[in-house]
Amino acid sequence: MKKTSYILGIESSCDDTAAAILKDNLVLSNCIANQKIHRSYGGVVPELASRAHQANIVPVVQQALSIANIDKKELSAIAYTRGPGLLGSLLVGSAFAKSLALSLDIPLIAVNHMQAHLLCHFIKNEDQPAPKFPFLGVTLSGGHTQLVLVKSHFEMKEIGKTLDDAIGEAFDKCGKIMGLNYPAGPEIDLFAKEGNPQAFDFPIPKVDGLDVSYSGLKTAFINLVHKNCMKNPSFIEENLNDLCASIQKTLVTVIMNKIIIAKEKYDLNSVVIGGGVAANSEIRRLLGQKANLDQWEVFLPPFQYTTDNAAMIGIVGYYKFLNHQFGSMNQSVSARLSL
Repeated sequence: MKKTSYILGIESSCDDTAAAILKDNLVLSNCIANQKIHRSYGGVVPELASRAHQANIVPVVQQALSIANIDKKELSAIAYTRGPGLLGSLLVGSAFAKSLALSLDIPLIAVNHMQAHLLCHFIKNEDQPAPKFPFLGVTLSGGHTQLVLVKSHFEMKEIGKTLDDAIGEAFDKCGKIMGLNYPAGPEIDLFAKEGNPQAFDFPIPKVDGLDVSYSGLKTAFINLVHKNCMKNPSFIEENLNDLCASIQKTLVTVIMNKIIIAKEKYDLNSVVIGGGVAANSEIRRLLGQKANLDQWEVFLPPFQYTTDNAAMIGIVGYYKFLNHQFGSMNQSVSARLSL
């Protein structure tokens, strides 16, 4: 009979300090300390992020252990984000994980943040079973836009990516020009519900293969806003809902077109979405249509697992623990860690 495992997951790749406790594949706690200081800068400031991680990591881990109602001595292993992400932020999580694992004399497990966004679907969920391999993985976030052929828990191949801005980054930059708060994606989504997605026409970038590009689309949006604001200083205020609906529709259409091509090219039935932009209502609506009309098998993460969180780090740690894929104390973090 398999012995029960308790995995502590630690996530510190960007501006959220997170810790979670998993009992095998069941989440017992999932705690996040957000860094609101970055909002006034319109984006994440790396130095401020790493300093905040240093202040937050001990209380967040203590909170995760308390909610899970276990003692740190009961832990079987510690999983942490090795990359990709902000170097200073990754170092804080790595140093803490290594120190605690060493003091408890338990295995240390290094986790790829991008794999975790997709494997969060393997967290025990009574409402939806885990996807079956192989499947098309789609990671949509502020820093990444990827199409991934997933053959097993740890056999993943990137088959498409953004050539410039990530989709979440494009949302934020378009939102910033409209005076919206950072991150702008949720606000654009909210205003778009009251707008006309056909009000403004933006070009769909032509990119070969399964790669995408968002830089030109972002520039076209900014130019349109600047041009019209020169004529009418109240242009944004008078057209905010329509602007949000139009740019959201176009940003989502770009990746949806590539998802359709990739699914057919690799003859895959399942599409698995991960990352913060997976919470966007338009991407969920279009994928829902495909599920209903074309019998796609679509996996959308619960909202608590869309943004950066430690539960997704913990579930990867669990599967690596089962396979004895342990890290080492001299393993360094990597800001540009690939799949």
